[in-house]
Amino acid sequence: MKFGENLYNLRKKSKMTQDVLAEKVGVSRQSVSKWENGESYPEMDNILILCNIFNCKINDLVHEDLTDIDSLDEEVKMSVVKLKKEKQKRMKVLSKIIYIVARIGKILTIASSIAVLVTMIALPIITSNIKVDGNKATIFNEVVEYQREDTKIILKQGNREEIITKSEDLKVVNEIINAIENNELTKITIFTEVAFACLVATLILLYLTFRHLEELFVNIRNGDTPFTIDNVKHIKMMSYLLIGVTLLPDICGVIAELIMKIDLNIGFGLMDLLYIIILYSLSYIFEYGYEIQLDSKGKMYGDENE
Repeated sequence: MKFGENLYNLRKKSKMTQDVLAEKVGVSRQSVSKWENGESYPEMDNILILCNIFNCKINDLVHEDLTDIDSLDEEVKMSVVKLKKEKQKRMKVLSKIIYIVARIGKILTIASSIAVLVTMIALPIITSNIKVDGNKATIFNEVVEYQREDTKIILKQGNREEIITKSEDLKVVNEIINAIENNELTKITIFTEVAFACLVATLILLYLTFRHLEELFVNIRNGDTPFTIDNVKHIKMMSYLLIGVTLLPDICGVIAELIMKIDLNIGFGLMDLLYIIILYSLSYIFEYGYEIQLDSKGKMYGDENE
């Protein structure tokens, strides 16, 4: 199918006259007539305007697989190929950047998990060297005194004194002091170990998310299209894992509030629900794109030598 026939069919489908189309493009009606009859071809700027008018791709005007590109003028032909190659190059560069970010994310989550596990192992040793007596806490023979007032908390360690006045910091320190005063160190140790275990679980979910993200963008960079069944699986797994990452800290926080009888200001908010809806919907968007891809047999990337 020639360019002129494509243009004619798109114009007729839009129920648009040659005069109206010519006015929208900014050329004469005779120019549109010559384009449709194959007597001449528009410049690249006008091709892009036509694509915008008909909400189509250059391929839709030229040919579905660009095999008809040889019938275009040399200047237009080179512009089409250049546009296609530049867009493909940008997408592949972006894919590589995200792939690198995913790799870094995997490394950071592994390192963080190891650090948390080491802390979990060391925690019983640390807590066994903590003693609380009234408003004094002895940590490895270091004595820390605290004095609570309505608008501030004073911490003293030897000759050093620190005054906490910020409302956010006051709330956190008060909750920590309440937890120490109202619970045995053994109970606090067990709770802290559970909290660290929850953190490790969250980091594992993040690691798996980064792994699927890495594999997804390797596929996008090396494949013809992002809409493949393998990529749909990666997107679905990432959405499920990120839902877990969103919910797990809140669930652990609520359990902590119940066990320790402290207020950590944990709550499942509207934004959490919004994140979950977006993440869950993302997998279905890609699945729908995959189904469209099967019907159209289109490709996001072509041969870079075209």
